[in-house]
Amino acid sequence: MKRTVLCALSLMLAACSTQSPTGRGQMLLFSPDEMRQMGAQSFEQIKQQETISKDAATNRYVSCIADALTEAQHLAAIDPEQVETWEVVVFDSDQVNAFALPGGHIGVYTGLLKVAKTQDQLAAVMGHEIGHVLANHGNEQVSRGQMTNAGLQIASVALGAGGVDNSDMIMAGLGMGAQVGIILPFGREQELESDIIGLELMARAGFNPSASVSLWQNMAKASGGGAPPEMLSTHPSHDSRISELRYRQNQAQQWYQAARQAGHQPQCQPPG
Repeated sequence: MKRTVLCALSLMLAACSTQSPTGRGQMLLFSPDEMRQMGAQSFEQIKQQETISKDAATNRYVSCIADALTEAQHLAAIDPEQVETWEVVVFDSDQVNAFALPGGHIGVYTGLLKVAKTQDQLAAVMGHEIGHVLANHGNEQVSRGQMTNAGLQIASVALGAGGVDNSDMIMAGLGMGAQVGIILPFGREQELESDIIGLELMARAGFNPSASVSLWQNMAKASGGGAPPEMLSTHPSHDSRISELRYRQNQAQQWYQAARQAGHQPQCQPPG
């Protein structure tokens, strides 16, 4: 029995191996339709738990940035399936946070606007979160959870034990949960990859990519000596992140200048 499960798992892994937009190896066990369903269910759950902002100016501002970024996905060199329609919701909360989920769902907390102070800085955050979706990071993390669960089940078979409860793994895999076992919302490789994708998206959309550096500097300052912003609890900010963004500024500035010359000049007005 144990040999049969191990063989089945090996065949499954070989069949589902793929590459991320930056060429990093990924294991994706779920179909796009399955991921869209997970993303939609998770987003509905979050909307029921959080207070949705009704401030028209704030909603226009965030939607303006989201529209420019999501339009730019068609210009970026991103291989995985791109989302055609994005749902954008602003949550009235002091949380310094934002997220994006498979299927095209973006959530932005009003507290983030106190740290991402310009349209370009907010575009850096939102582009980063969209990057997670375009790079299939949710699928990758949920798949890792599934493989971990399969490994535990193999051990259970060997020991004659029962099954393993993985009810928390979907939310954790989509980046919306706390640590579950060894499963983290997103790893450093995925964070760096989303930084790279987000930088290209914002630049091609006509947002100044240099704001990505100042944004993460603001995040570091916001953490101060107390508890860090919510984003930093799941999106660790390191000197290496800022260094990498600086390193990629030359290419990003070329995309930015080309976008501006092509007429992509977002004028998203922040709320009073």
